[in-house]
Amino acid sequence: MKDRSLEALGLDGVPAREPLTYPGRPTPEPSLLTGDRLLQLDVRPLRLGEWYVEEQAEQHRLDQALSDLGQVVTGRRHPVIAVGSNASPGQVSHKLTRLGIPATVPMVPVRVGGIGVGCSGHISPAGYVAGTPYVARDASAVLVVAWLDSTQLKAVDDTEFPDYRRAILPGDEFPMTMPSGERLSGAYIYFSAHGVLAGPDGTPRPGGGDQSELLAALLAQSPRLRELLGPDPETWVKKAGADRALREEGTEIFGSEGWVLPQTDFLPYLDDSAELRLYDDLPPLGDSLPT
Repeated sequence: MKDRSLEALGLDGVPAREPLTYPGRPTPEPSLLTGDRLLQLDVRPLRLGEWYVEEQAEQHRLDQALSDLGQVVTGRRHPVIAVGSNASPGQVSHKLTRLGIPATVPMVPVRVGGIGVGCSGHISPAGYVAGTPYVARDASAVLVVAWLDSTQLKAVDDTEFPDYRRAILPGDEFPMTMPSGERLSGAYIYFSAHGVLAGPDGTPRPGGGDQSELLAALLAQSPRLRELLGPDPETWVKKAGADRALREEGTEIFGSEGWVLPQTDFLPYLDDSAELRLYDDLPPLGDSLPT
């Protein structure tokens, strides 16, 4: 039987510890993260909790497996679209376990329409320039959706705020298609409160790629950044990760160079409700699953 540990799968990297590896390797297939292991999910043309967890020679329904682990079932969890390192099992496990929270999270690659992946207009506490979504109506990409329980969502909120804000996207405007064929009627997403970095052509600079290449490109375009954080990406993350004042000054340079595009398209979808939406509250759109 294949070793399903994150280390054996090459998915144990933690960008928070190794900034130049950001955003890390995403979950490549429908999976259940449980601690330091990533178990495959057998996709069925049913709701997520009815899929099966493949472990050794046995199969168990996902909801039953979660219950056996003493964890919240899928219907009582919140679907969250991951754009950056929250798609990486190693990063998610690190974020949760360091707080003493069980890292048991279903993670599923989902086809999402209307969303582009760019670069946030700020320097993160770890020293890297993180990703952020932006509205791009003609775009389509496979993004990982993580099903977080309320405690896990609060923990992730704490790592994202105040640099990011949380919105809930309606599935009729942002199509989200599961591997089962289910079309999600909604999911949460975090977007940058600092705007999106523009590339030389004035459109959002693509995010989610090689962090070293990104930082090298930014250094090459700004003498002020080179003086502050240069001469190279390794020096950038070392300096920025150790000094909040340098991060803030670098973020100010992004703005003064005219690189930052405002993030306003997500504002109509901001999540201001005291009651967080659950997967049970978000029935499939249309007839995307058999009844």
